[in-house]
Amino acid sequence: MISLNNVHKSYVTGSNSLHVLKGIDLEIKSGEFVSIMGSSGSGKSTLLNILGILDNYDEGSYYLNGSLVKDMSEKKAAKLRNELVGFVFQSFNLISFKNALENVALPLYYQGVNRKKRNKIAEEYLDKVGLLDWATHLPSEMSGGQKQRVAIARSLISQPKIIFADEPTGALDTSTSYEVMDILKEINDDGITVILVTHEHDIASMTQKIVRLKDGRIDEIIKNGDLKNFQHRYAKELETA
Repeated sequence: MISLNNVHKSYVTGSNSLHVLKGIDLEIKSGEFVSIMGSSGSGKSTLLNILGILDNYDEGSYYLNGSLVKDMSEKKAAKLRNELVGFVFQSFNLISFKNALENVALPLYYQGVNRKKRNKIAEEYLDKVGLLDWATHLPSEMSGGQKQRVAIARSLISQPKIIFADEPTGALDTSTSYEVMDILKEINDDGITVILVTHEHDIASMTQKIVRLKDGRIDEIIKNGDLKNFQHRYAKELETA
C-alpha cells in the first residue's frame, strides 16, 4: 500500500537549508498498525505529512496504493486523499461552534451528501466511538478524550483505507490515551491501516510495528516479536540518558 524509496526532504528559508529526511526507505502493507517514533526534530511529523500527501518531497519515490505521489497535481492529490485517507490530530481540529454530530458529518457536507443522510451516518460513527449521547454537545463541553473520539469518528466517516494520526494521545492523560489507542486498534481490526506518530514508547509499543527515526533517518524497525525487547532497551536508554 505504501512504498518509499530514498525519500529526501529539505526546508529552505532564505539562505538556510534544513535537511529533514535523509533517504527514507519504508514499506507498509495494507492492514498494518504502525507507529513512527522519534524525538523532537527527528523528522517524524514531516514523514507523516508526506505519507498523507499534505507535503511533497524533494528526491526519491513514494507510491501510495500504486500511484506515484511526486509532482502530483493538487487536484489529483486531493482526490487520492479523499478516496484513501483520514486524519486525526493532537489538537483535535474540531470546529468550536459546531456540535459533535456536525463536526463528524462535515466531510460528507463537502462531498454534497444531503443533511438527513449525512447526520444519520454521523450518528452511526459517533455510536461506534461511544459518543452518540454527546451528539448535540459542543467541543467546549467535552473532555480531551471525548474530543479525540469525535475527531476519530470524523476521520472514519468517508470510509478511508488509511488513518494517519499525528500524536493522537499527546494532549491526553495516560488512562484516556489507552482508551483512544483501544479505539484505533478496533479500527485496525476492521481492516483499516493505521499509521501514527508518537514520541511515547509505551504508545508505540501498542502497535504492530515501530519505525524509529533519528536525525532524519530510519534508525531501526521493530516488529511484533521484538516489542518487549524494545521496551526493555528503551527503559535502559532512559536510565543512562
